[in-house]
Amino acid sequence: MNRKELDPTSGRWAPFGVQLRRSREAAGLTQSQLAKLIGFHYSTVSFAELGSKQVSLRFARSADQALATHGTLALMWQQASNSAGLAEGFTEFAGLEAKAKELRLFEITLIPGLLQTRAYAEAELSEAVLRGEITPDQADERLNFRLARQQLLHRPQPPLLYAALAESVIRWSLGGPSVMRDQLQHLEDLATRPNVLVQVVPFSLATRPFQTAVTLLTMPDESQLGYCEIPNRGFLERDRSTVAIWRRRYDRLQVEAPMRAVSLDMIRAARKDLST
Repeated sequence: MNRKELDPTSGRWAPFGVQLRRSREAAGLTQSQLAKLIGFHYSTVSFAELGSKQVSLRFARSADQALATHGTLALMWQQASNSAGLAEGFTEFAGLEAKAKELRLFEITLIPGLLQTRAYAEAELSEAVLRGEITPDQADERLNFRLARQQLLHRPQPPLLYAALAESVIRWSLGGPSVMRDQLQHLEDLATRPNVLVQVVPFSLATRPFQTAVTLLTMPDESQLGYCEIPNRGFLERDRSTVAIWRRRYDRLQVEAPMRAVSLDMIRAARKDLST
């Protein structure tokens, strides 16, 4: 039987199809065998792998379970479905984020999306709608996608996550005191997990290593990627020398910033101030 090579850049659903085929073949299954396992016709698997047909979210979730891909296919389904509501370049980054074994985040203004409560995310997106930057439908798409991304923290083997947050992040009461109190409590709860390290970068720290929010990914093969974002446009940095510079800056920031116990005290103090 002729095997059609897949181009992951050929269309909106092509990346999903490429990942589905790779995962199925890694599991040693034929299209018919996978179809039987997940309760779909084999032609649906074929169309999905070719990227020529939008399959259902139920299909993606069933395939994740059968292929032990830990939600990757469902996340990629969300990416393809909601791409109109996301910043350019972000969908590619999110696909890599889902596979990374380590994530390093630096944020200046907002709680990172992976660490947000639903109410905090809704408040942020509502402001973007009021500013005319996105439509209400796009806000809903971004919210659903953001909550889907957070599932990577609940996998059986979640990635290591390091978050360095400027003090301004925990002091800006986005959404009002009640929303922010719950958000800070959520951040504190996450920070007690063994795979999560949160550091607050105080106003008093003399230098700032980055002028914008930055994410560094370490992939399973130990390769490293960087990502930064300006309004409506994301940039994925693959150049090894540039990413190495970013990593050295981040490592130095981790050394200079307060460690877990002090940072947690700062988060608790910010939460207490919202109650007064």
